[in-house]
Amino acid sequence: MIVATPAAAVPACLQEAHRQLQAYFDRELREFTLTYAPAFGTDFQRQVWQALTGIGYGRTASYLDVARVLNNPKSVRAVGAANGQNPLAIVWPCHRVIGADGSLTGYAGGMHRKKWLLEFEQSTRQGGLFG
Repeated sequence: MIVATPAAAVPACLQEAHRQLQAYFDRELREFTLTYAPAFGTDFQRQVWQALTGIGYGRTASYLDVARVLNNPKSVRAVGAANGQNPLAIVWPCHRVIGADGSLTGYAGGMHRKKWLLEFEQSTRQGGLFG
């Protein structure tokens, strides 16, 4: 179990997010069901962030895979840039996006955290794409 901030110290508006994040790190939750309506980011960034939620727990997808889901395979670099601006990094699982050759690529939280998150999830389920 990963110890986090005590629930009593979390503002009421964040209690559900706190509960779901704790459940994720306790290996009891694989898919977040939070309600959110971001008023930030461009339309394209929000499309990318939404697409990230389609990459299943323990799976990975390349930037090209995400671009293809958006029906815009030429937007690989823009997908990478949007991925790097993701404000809800575990909920919208940008750590699951890797290079087309299977290599680990940039992560705003640091490569050591990306590697840790992937290994954390891989211990339950291996590889693959969306779904």
